[in-house]
Amino acid sequence: MPDVFAAINREQIGRCERLIRPYVRRTPVIEVDAADFALTPGKLFLKLELLQHSGSFKARGAFANLLSRDVPGVGVVAASGGNHGAAVAYAAMQLQVPARIFIPHVSSPAKVQRIREYGADLVVEGQRYADALAASEAWVKQSQAMPVHAFDQDETMLGQGSLGLEFAEQVPDMDTLLVSVGGGGLIAGIAAWYAGRVSVVGVEPFASPTLTKALDAGRPVDAEAGGLAADSLAPRRIGERVFPIAQAYVAKTLLVSDAAIKQAQHALWRTLRLVAEPGGAAAFSALTSGAYKGKPGERIGVVISGGNTTAVNFEP
Repeated sequence: MPDVFAAINREQIGRCERLIRPYVRRTPVIEVDAADFALTPGKLFLKLELLQHSGSFKARGAFANLLSRDVPGVGVVAASGGNHGAAVAYAAMQLQVPARIFIPHVSSPAKVQRIREYGADLVVEGQRYADALAASEAWVKQSQAMPVHAFDQDETMLGQGSLGLEFAEQVPDMDTLLVSVGGGGLIAGIAAWYAGRVSVVGVEPFASPTLTKALDAGRPVDAEAGGLAADSLAPRRIGERVFPIAQAYVAKTLLVSDAAIKQAQHALWRTLRLVAEPGGAAAFSALTSGAYKGKPGERIGVVISGGNTTAVNFEP
């Protein structure tokens, strides 16, 4: 898909960032010593996207869609494990656009509550993201509402790529960047922005290795879709338009266990008092579990991608 690279690149991400800038937060980066987490001495730069509107990075892609596409009077529709739905609902509320959000039963109560608070029409359908997506596609045919895909859409990837642009401005001399992967919209947008200038590493749960399996096969293929972070990192397969970008610009992927993700949540809470959801802590878990071993003096960026959870007691 050579056209993907014409559509998703630094120039287009820059244009998108300027479009959505009035509507999204420039989230902070906190610099910490790796030794604070008993890791190889070096610098860690945590991009706190859990402080973004709607509680995750997904607001970037949502606003990119609603601001750059012609929205019909009937409004928009999205399928989501939770965060994308909350983001689309939030953007629709801000722009006064009707929204219907389809989510599976696996979605966390915190994400369900957010979607309802933003005033969207909420439909719970099926056990996994794929079930909610199928229901949303049926609604599109019936209503002619504008679909906003959670990851495999150019506008979505461009919006998520604005996070890479920001991070590069905040930490211009980064060596490695760890990014959690579900459907791949976030890592594709970020990787397209850096385009090999930084080693971008994808982190996935063993229970949902979508990008790992796709890279092994040389194409998107079905993968397991479960685990602790199933509401945000388990779409079953990587996006078709996401894949060429990831194949070109993602250095490698790492797999982490549910126990490692939970340990990372605990570590972020104990050391920094950050409350990250499982999907939001997955990238950081590559460090705390040893799946990624930093070199002495390495400057490592980590996207803490979301904080939509009702679990506030992360003490073991």
